[in-house]
Amino acid sequence: MSHNSVVLLLGSNINNPENNIQIALKKIEENIGSILKKSELITSEPVGFDSENNFCNITIKLKTQFSPITLLRELKYIERVMGRVKDSSYFDTYQDRIIDIDIILYNNVKFISKRLVIPHYKNLYERDFARDLINDVK
Repeated sequence: MSHNSVVLLLGSNINNPENNIQIALKKIEENIGSILKKSELITSEPVGFDSENNFCNITIKLKTQFSPITLLRELKYIERVMGRVKDSSYFDTYQDRIIDIDIILYNNVKFISKRLVIPHYKNLYERDFARDLINDVK
């Protein structure tokens, strides 16, 4: 079995964000793969929309046997189980969210499909807070 090196960015800004992150991390370890490294947990202002709720964010590096699409499906399942039933693409705008899990890097590959683009361009190149967290675990 092959193992893939993946970097994920997690964020939450409602209903006890720090606890939401911890729950998501536990579900990732139970269902997706071993977490090898974690960045610090930071607080950041919302990007791309207005909200009074700041985000808690963390980046992790993990090993998984899942392909990119299977990984995305499993991460979306975790988001749904935690209460995020529709993501930003459904609303065509960003909103407050109980959990958001983005695939930032997957091995050293570029992957493009209708549902997923890796690397995650905005978090790698446009969002300073995300870039700093990502560099913590690379």
